[in-house]
Amino acid sequence: MGSLSNQDQAECREKAEYANVNWDELGFSLTKTDYMYVMTFNQDEGKFSQGTITRFGNIELCPSSGILNYGQGLFEGLKAYRKEDEGILLFRPEENALRMKMGADRMCMPSPTVEQFVDAVKKTVLANKRWVPPNGRGSLYIRPLLMGTGQNLGVKPASEYTFLVYASPVGSYNKGELNLMVEDKVHRATPGGTGGIKAVTNYSPVYKPLTQAKAKGFSDVLFLDALTGSNIEEGSACNIFILKGNVISTPAADGTILPGITRKSIMELASGFGYQVEERAIPIEEVFDAEEIFCTGTAMVVKSVASITYRGKRTEYKVGADTLAEELHATLTGIQTGVKEDKLGWTMAIH
Repeated sequence: MGSLSNQDQAECREKAEYANVNWDELGFSLTKTDYMYVMTFNQDEGKFSQGTITRFGNIELCPSSGILNYGQGLFEGLKAYRKEDEGILLFRPEENALRMKMGADRMCMPSPTVEQFVDAVKKTVLANKRWVPPNGRGSLYIRPLLMGTGQNLGVKPASEYTFLVYASPVGSYNKGELNLMVEDKVHRATPGGTGGIKAVTNYSPVYKPLTQAKAKGFSDVLFLDALTGSNIEEGSACNIFILKGNVISTPAADGTILPGITRKSIMELASGFGYQVEERAIPIEEVFDAEEIFCTGTAMVVKSVASITYRGKRTEYKVGADTLAEELHATLTGIQTGVKEDKLGWTMAIH
């Protein structure tokens, strides 16, 4: 697709209604938008109600609800992008829907169908259309939540559930390069646990090592596997890849690794570029002689790792314009924003 001239882009922006936001100052934090989508499930009826768009705002929960007392909840994250011609694209929303269904099964929760999930996301984006940033200046981050909202005093699945979707315009998740510290005392996930799903309970346990690492000037922590303590797994909210020669390796998503949708997409793109992509156990020692390391996630997309520090030893990596990470980032964001042709059928236009 050819690029619009500056004049054409300006005319398109004048025609579109935008919220009063300083798009160039967006970080990754909540900007309250206009609407959210809510759908409830009642065990007696055995199905979700008809979902509704409602004003964005606080929700009311029973103090004994499953989400508050036992952490029975899941969330997803995906983005909507503004094209140069003001159209709006979603990126692989069906994959998020399928991942939520997988997580719901693990957490003994009913889940929206793929169609219900995608419909809810579409309606949330369209209701908040003026909050989708102009092309190239951010994206609308969409956060679907599935929560046990029925009252529960005992340890058991809730009787009622709420599926809620809200959105916020965002800019860059991590500004600057990534400098990781390997965490070898706290483990993010254990075999048989919930590391392979997007459970709400996966995240707060990493706050302590993450806070400690950031206090020392690091961007994030890189966790090791709980079984041997010798293989890399992932960051607090991102997957990791290492490049050596023509081989790209990433830890296998076998229950303790979140099967990231950006991760999956990058593996497909890299294979198309002619790289050999491997999912396997990666000993920490392999990071010391990697040519390039990068992280992926919905929030950060693809980002080069500048350094990894393990037990006081700092190893630095190639960063900058001529890295594979930059090429993958440009290709993926080009597809997501409609600048590059989507030959893989990943994007979904919404009206």
